[in-house]
Amino acid sequence: MELVLVILIGVLYASGIFMLLRRSMVKLLIGLILLGNGANLLIFLLGGITKGKPPVIDNAAKLFTDIYADPIPQALILTAIVISFGIQSFAIVLLKRVYVLVNSDDLDDLNTPEEEDI
Repeated sequence: MELVLVILIGVLYASGIFMLLRRSMVKLLIGLILLGNGANLLIFLLGGITKGKPPVIDNAAKLFTDIYADPIPQALILTAIVISFGIQSFAIVLLKRVYVLVNSDDLDDLNTPEEEDI
């Protein structure tokens, strides 16, 4: 299972970087989304994949010796998903506004000064 996730993380990172290097603003946003998903899977994989019980310790027990799922990486991933959703929605609105003003999806059109249009 870990090998499949490692390959998937590599594919997400590679495709995300490939999309970041394109000239289109939409492809740039898709690349950021792919990189964020790859990072979330990496955190999940580093937390360890265990089929165990929830991390609840009985009051009578001094130590917890059973295998349990670590809740910290899962909480970090949940927080990262919420933050990335907010950033993605802001970027979509910003890209729409830039497209309305420039009438182009090309990033090179943003660098041209307005004096060249005259």
